[in-house]
Amino acid sequence: MGITPFSKQELLPQEEKLEIAKHKSELFIGIPKETSYQERRICLTPDAVSSLVCHGHRVLIESGAGKHASYSDKDYSDAGAEITSDTKKIFECPMLLKVEPPTLAEIEMIKPQTIIISAIQIKTRKKEYFEALKKKKITALAFEYIKDDDNSFPAVKSLSEIAGTASVLVAAELMTTSNSGNGLLFGNITGVRPTEVVILGAGTVAEYAVKTALGLGASVKVFDNSITKLRRLQNNLNQRIFTSTIQNKTLLKSLRRCDVAIGAMRGKYRTPIVVTEDMVSHMKKGAIIVDVSIDTGGCFETSEITTHENPTFIKNGVIHYCVPNIPSRYSKTASLSISNIITPYLLQIANDGGIESAIRCDAGLKNGVYFYHGILTNKTIGEWFDLTFRDINLIVF
Repeated sequence: MGITPFSKQELLPQEEKLEIAKHKSELFIGIPKETSYQERRICLTPDAVSSLVCHGHRVLIESGAGKHASYSDKDYSDAGAEITSDTKKIFECPMLLKVEPPTLAEIEMIKPQTIIISAIQIKTRKKEYFEALKKKKITALAFEYIKDDDNSFPAVKSLSEIAGTASVLVAAELMTTSNSGNGLLFGNITGVRPTEVVILGAGTVAEYAVKTALGLGASVKVFDNSITKLRRLQNNLNQRIFTSTIQNKTLLKSLRRCDVAIGAMRGKYRTPIVVTEDMVSHMKKGAIIVDVSIDTGGCFETSEITTHENPTFIKNGVIHYCVPNIPSRYSKTASLSISNIITPYLLQIANDGGIESAIRCDAGLKNGVYFYHGILTNKTIGEWFDLTFRDINLIVF
């Protein structure tokens, strides 16, 4: 055998190596003004826009979109966004970011094959919404379905943190005499019995409500039927508090004594009613009910949806606060929160070379997709609305 510059190993047949390079894609994102009732949040803060623009992306924002979250058009244009008053122009962008899902009229303006990232709020959807997305071959992602590395839902979690903290602050406000409350200070003043709070549920909303109430010095009782959730709550608090499974006798006893009751339960389709009208009638006159779970039906039988403008009503002498979408009341904090979650995903989508590659690389983001090029890929939605759906893992792999 003659002399050769190759080693024996190199002379053996080699497998073919194809060059695989990720081609970064440039995003062109449109952010329309929220039109749905009481929605004051926006998906991206000026800082987030600035970060996207620095990475070579374009952001087109409808004039006044950030007004209710205390961000002016100037804040956005200084950050590098383009501002327009032409709504139609916004909806023609290849990628749309919204807090609320688009309306049927808005979907009409959207170009085929657009990518929409928004909340889905399945409880308020109708079948026509999904049919409209299908017709336009849209790819849609829902904030609520995007998963983190630890299998949690970051958007749901952070809005629950806001709602939980806010529920206690709202109750503290309502207890003042000027709001026809009992004139009690929410807290623990030396020599005065601390405010008593009953919290139904032991999820994230409840945890943040408990932390805020304890921080103000109140005495807190938590009711939930899941021992695991109650245990996790105790461990997260680093202190022992009164916890109980939901038994009518114990619950009624606590409701009779409490100054504030907060509903933070979640059901699969509808929140279970835990407190009957009869139980509410036994509560103190001027006590406060804040039903955070009103979005999914409420866990007090006496709850009825109210608005940010007229947030309360009195029934059986008890003040009820039943505003859905509490985070919208704190629109700037909520916008910062959404923006922090969504911006890294947008940069990742661009780095991976578009939504198709991004969902191949990230199972959590893939979980957020409920429409893929006009094909419904979410089982829950399919079963709920009696629509045909396909497993996304059989389409994208």
